[in-house]
Amino acid sequence: MKQASSFEKVAARGWNLLNEGKPFTPIFVIGTMLLYHLNDLYTSAGALAISVIYVLPLLALFYYFDFPLLLRSYLWIPVVGFLMIFQSSYLSLWLLALGLYFFFTVFFWGTFYYHMRIGTTWWNFTRFWKLVLKNSDSTSGNAQEQIPKFVLLLGVWEYAFQHLDTGGLSITNLYQLILFYAGVAVFTWILHHFLFDWKPKPYESYTKENYSEAEEATNERVIVIVIDGMRKDRFEAAHTPFLDSLKQQGTEYTQMETVYPARTVVCFTSMFTGTYPFEHKIQSNMVWKLGAQTESIFDSLRKVDKKGRLLGIAHLVDTFGDDVDTVTAVMHNDVADQNIVQKGKEIMETENPELFIMQLISTDQTGHSRGVLYDDYIEKIEETDTLVKDYVDWLTEKGFMENTTLMVCADHGQADGIGGHGHLDEGERFVPFFMTGPTIEKGKRVEKKHSLVSMAPTIAQLLGAPFPDHSRGEVLTEQEKEDPSS
Repeated sequence: MKQASSFEKVAARGWNLLNEGKPFTPIFVIGTMLLYHLNDLYTSAGALAISVIYVLPLLALFYYFDFPLLLRSYLWIPVVGFLMIFQSSYLSLWLLALGLYFFFTVFFWGTFYYHMRIGTTWWNFTRFWKLVLKNSDSTSGNAQEQIPKFVLLLGVWEYAFQHLDTGGLSITNLYQLILFYAGVAVFTWILHHFLFDWKPKPYESYTKENYSEAEEATNERVIVIVIDGMRKDRFEAAHTPFLDSLKQQGTEYTQMETVYPARTVVCFTSMFTGTYPFEHKIQSNMVWKLGAQTESIFDSLRKVDKKGRLLGIAHLVDTFGDDVDTVTAVMHNDVADQNIVQKGKEIMETENPELFIMQLISTDQTGHSRGVLYDDYIEKIEETDTLVKDYVDWLTEKGFMENTTLMVCADHGQADGIGGHGHLDEGERFVPFFMTGPTIEKGKRVEKKHSLVSMAPTIAQLLGAPFPDHSRGEVLTEQEKEDPSS
């Protein structure tokens, strides 16, 4: 199994500048304006550079606030306000922007990029354009969010540029802009204060305030299989006999909730630090400052001379550094998880860690490239079931499952459109989660709501390690047998 190269790790961070919605917006707006004014850059470069200052308040506002789900519909109100107040329309500029946007999302990203990276068909654009229009993801592919943003930003910038290029903005124009910015800011604050109420409520106290740390391990090993992006209701609709048997052999948590924003690197960081983005500081897949700002389960294990390894994509290095064995994400999607499972076997044989976490990526990539409400997605979940069976059978044969707890989960679900995840739309919030092992009660279903931040402290408890320093998750005690020997 090929590891992610240093180039791929850097490229993954670079790609997120275009993939994540917040950095994409200013990059796209600046690029579009430069292309639109390419012929007169020599004579008007100064006015163009100065006029961008007038867009900065809106850029800052759009970067700070998310405008998720239903809130994105309200983005058109400032656009209408701009047209009414400034009575300016820049149809040719907006049409260029729309053309560039759909070329980037549908053809470059949805077709060329996915064909080169994971082998999707060259005809993927015939489906991908529909996914872009329906997508609720917090990425550049969220047309319902990105279009009103760049229409407004380009309109304000062109308005300021044209006035500066012909003598400057009058006092009246400046007052109008200032009042407009203030109005948009107040409007945005009201929306987020009164309508943005679906974020999961975080645990307020730390794990160590509510639970005693284990004096000794009850398990020799914990193995975690994270099926990235496996939507709960689609998993339940798929034919997955082996994963279903694992649920029956152990305890299933039917209301396991992911974190906000439900992005892969954010979720993994929360899962294995036991806390939330406001504390570990990983806010999206675009990581500006490398490394979680809190202890991880890997740090906790080191305190008791135990080892943990995570096998996953290059993005996860940004949080967990040398605790990650990377896999290249540049391979045909039909063989990606097969290769990851093979690498997982090699790590178990050569390193024999007390904690091993393996990220399977094909289900997530199918959702992103082909959508989650199509047969392609169900088929990929069913293929994953077969691969997990192969891996667990191998672990059992080699003796690695003796006194071992196995956790199976998703890091987040996926919504309609481009397998959207981030804003906790339908299909994203609750994820499959079940565990089986010598201390785990068989055939139990826990209906109480729990959070994925419980994974780190539960793993620490099973392996006799201290809780990570900022862990807030509950220890999943409902699954424990009263008598582990029974």
